[in-house]
Amino acid sequence: MYVVAVVLAVLSALFYAAGQHQLGSVGADVCSYGGLFCDKPHYMMTSALLAGLWGKFVSMR
Repeated sequence: MYVVAVVLAVLSALFYAAGQHQLGSVGADVCSYGGLFCDKPHYMMTSALLAGLWGKFVSMR
C-alpha cells in the first residue's frame, strides 16, 4: 500500500506541474487526460495520504 501512496504522490506532483504550465507541451497532453486533477491536484495528494495511513493501519509490525 505504501507503493500506491508513493505513486499517487508522484502523480499529484505531475498534475500540479502540468496545471501550472511548467511541463511545456507535455503538460497539455497530461491535462487533456486528467483535467480535473490538473485543476485540483490536492485530490490526488489526499488519496496518497489516505493510502499511506491505510497502509500504516493494516501493517502487522
